[in-house]
Amino acid sequence: MRFLYYDSVTHLEEGKSIIGVKTFSLSEEFLRGHYKKVALVPAVIMIEAMAQLLGWLIIYSHGFRLTPIMSLIEEVTLSPHMRPGFKAEIHGQIVSSSKRDSLGKAQMVVEGQRVASVERIIYSHFDQVTPADLAQLFRYYSGLKSTGS
Repeated sequence: MRFLYYDSVTHLEEGKSIIGVKTFSLSEEFLRGHYKKVALVPAVIMIEAMAQLLGWLIIYSHGFRLTPIMSLIEEVTLSPHMRPGFKAEIHGQIVSSSKRDSLGKAQMVVEGQRVASVERIIYSHFDQVTPADLAQLFRYYSGLKSTGS
């Protein structure tokens, strides 16, 4: 993962939900030279933040035995003018999951207001992974001390 678009995981319920936080600061690498007059967080970065967090919930919920690849998003709602300097809470939820794929949804909330949501995210699953390596990465990227695996 080249860019991590969440800072930490604050809640994790296997097979159900995940919550994480991300503070979008003006010093973010993706903002460099992106806007000439007014810095804005690109909408695609907000989508990626939700997708990354939900992807880790899927990995965790399947015992680190697969990697999900986002294959479809639908019903996306975004606030187009989010200026850096806000702290977002990111909520992800698994709607259904099988060995082959998972369906989820996610939203980003700032000061109690929803600023972004994806009502349908489908991930295809790939099982050519090393579970111990994925579990170690998850502990590192999530900030959680224990993941149960």
